[in-house]
Amino acid sequence: MFGLSLGHLLILTLVVLLFGYRRLPELGSALGQAISSFKKGLEQKETDHQIADKSAADRNKDDHNPRA
Repeated sequence: MFGLSLGHLLILTLVVLLFGYRRLPELGSALGQAISSFKKGLEQKETDHQIADKSAADRNKDDHNPRA
C-alpha cells in the first residue's frame, strides 16, 4: 500500500494517537524547518572549513617562501 510496510503504518498510527490529527500539520511544519536549519548549518560548516583550509594553506605557503 503506497510503499508503506506494517512498521510504517504502526509508527504513523502511534504518532496520530500521541499528538492528534489536528497537530500533525504543525509537527510537519516544525520538522521541515528543523531539517532546513540543519542543512543550512551543515553548509555553513563546510564553508567555514574551506575558508580555514585555504587560510592554513596560505600560511604554510608563506612559511616555505620567506620574503627577504
